[in-house]
Amino acid sequence: MVGYMANLALPRIGEITRCVALGKKEKLPVDQLVGTVIIERTIDFLSVLVLLIVLIFTSGTLINKFLRESMFIPLREKVFSLFGFTWITWSILALAGIVALLLMIRHKKNLRKIRFFSKMFDVVRGVINGLNSFTRLERKWEFIFHTVFIWINYALMTWVVVFAIKSTSDITFWESIFILVIGGLAMSVPVPGGIGAFHYIVSRGLAVVHGVNLEDGLTYAILSHESQIILEILIGSVSFFIIFGRHHKEEKNV
Repeated sequence: MVGYMANLALPRIGEITRCVALGKKEKLPVDQLVGTVIIERTIDFLSVLVLLIVLIFTSGTLINKFLRESMFIPLREKVFSLFGFTWITWSILALAGIVALLLMIRHKKNLRKIRFFSKMFDVVRGVINGLNSFTRLERKWEFIFHTVFIWINYALMTWVVVFAIKSTSDITFWESIFILVIGGLAMSVPVPGGIGAFHYIVSRGLAVVHGVNLEDGLTYAILSHESQIILEILIGSVSFFIIFGRHHKEEKNV
């Protein structure tokens, strides 16, 4: 919750904040915790991707049309036009990055003599150890169960809000999965807490796929998004005090 609250200030800063908070509480290296966050975000991405693929193959042409025209095509154009770069420029930059990485690996021993590179290699090693933590889980089935369980709750959280507005109250649980997917993609946009991007995409998704007018679609987005933000601020503030405030008091007493 501390991480979610931090994301409201700066996009993705919450991931680092969470690692720092957990590192303080459990006396664990932050670089290894970064690896576990990468695992979690990868699993989240794969979960959204699976749901997206299922929607594309099982839902009607309206959903496919919305995803293609409102998300995939604009995203592709944005990536290729970023800073005026073409796909050829991006390919050259990617190739140069790969070559630089291979050279760093090859001359790793010599580079370790330089303090900056030595520290960087240590951080990378910590992240890799964190990534390997999944293979060392003693209760993998519990991890898988909780992953599925939390996504079921995400879906229920998305669906229950439709009953707050008359024009969306006929949306079924399965149909609300579409809102969950596009809302999840919107939350990945680098803006604080997905503010604006979530409201824009969800309101237009409801308009195109379910025929909900933009005003009601925006009302749904506000109810869904801002209710989460209020809880994140309240519980995040309490959690911040529990982790950092209590820790600071303990250090003073010592």
